[in-house]
Amino acid sequence: MNNSTRLINFFRGPLLYLLLGVFMLTAMRTYAGEIEPRSYVNAPVGVNFLLAGYAYSYGGLATAGSSPIKDADLKMHTFILAYARSLDILGRSGKVDVILPYSDLSGTAMVAGQPRERDVSGLNDPRLRFSVNFYGAPALAVQEFPKYRQDLIIGASLQVSAPLGQYDKDKLVNLGNNRWYIKPDLGISKAWGDFILEFSTGVIFFTDNDNYFGGNNLKQAPVSTTQLHATYNIRQGIWAALSTTYDYGGRTTVSGVENDDLQNNMRLGATLAISVNRNNSIKLTASNGLYTSSGTDYDMFGVVWQYRWGGGL
Repeated sequence: MNNSTRLINFFRGPLLYLLLGVFMLTAMRTYAGEIEPRSYVNAPVGVNFLLAGYAYSYGGLATAGSSPIKDADLKMHTFILAYARSLDILGRSGKVDVILPYSDLSGTAMVAGQPRERDVSGLNDPRLRFSVNFYGAPALAVQEFPKYRQDLIIGASLQVSAPLGQYDKDKLVNLGNNRWYIKPDLGISKAWGDFILEFSTGVIFFTDNDNYFGGNNLKQAPVSTTQLHATYNIRQGIWAALSTTYDYGGRTTVSGVENDDLQNNMRLGATLAISVNRNNSIKLTASNGLYTSSGTDYDMFGVVWQYRWGGGL
């Protein structure tokens, strides 16, 4: 493999995972369930990434037998705009990214035996992430990057979601969540030639929603989330990934009353990334729930376009 090919291999798909993560977040208002292959990879310093995409999600809700919500049927169209930049952080590679989603959600459900409908459009809560690979991924310029060979990478990230999305305190279903969350995460990525195995684990911590439906206070316990990704470079310009994620926790309490909604959920996802040229890439994504004990049980299909510039490209 020559140096030009190695550089192209990097640009086949890095940072497109940002959009996939947002699709998993915004689709059916789930917090966990995100599937993000190639989160912990090395990237040439000073490169900018502009991403735009679309995802279609549909499904229902897994609820306890005592829940008043039954037979939910939800559909969501989500449009994503994101920006990222690769950084040199004390000689290690890092990234910062901002994600802005907009969704159109429609659905029906039986609530306490009565049919209900919801049709709403607007912004979802935006997200900001900072990540650094502190082992195995030195900060390199574009000109140096073709000589780099991945072996073992260990990194960490911190993601924050701000309560700026559409929210109506008189509605149970909204696009925004009227509260902050913060998610620290640790990841390990190991390469064997064209095959990469990546494992990551993190915890999502939520602030309270003091203006929840009916004038109540909503608290939620942390959600632990674990992901495993197997990625294979099929040939120059094309890679594919098979992923799974497991989430546990997140029981909610409304005005002091604990709900029977502990999450014990698993999802499966697939990704296909295709490089159009040195500056442009397209990625196709799909996922579905293998098991959902509580929360949104949905299928998702998406497409993402990525444009990159700067850093000497």
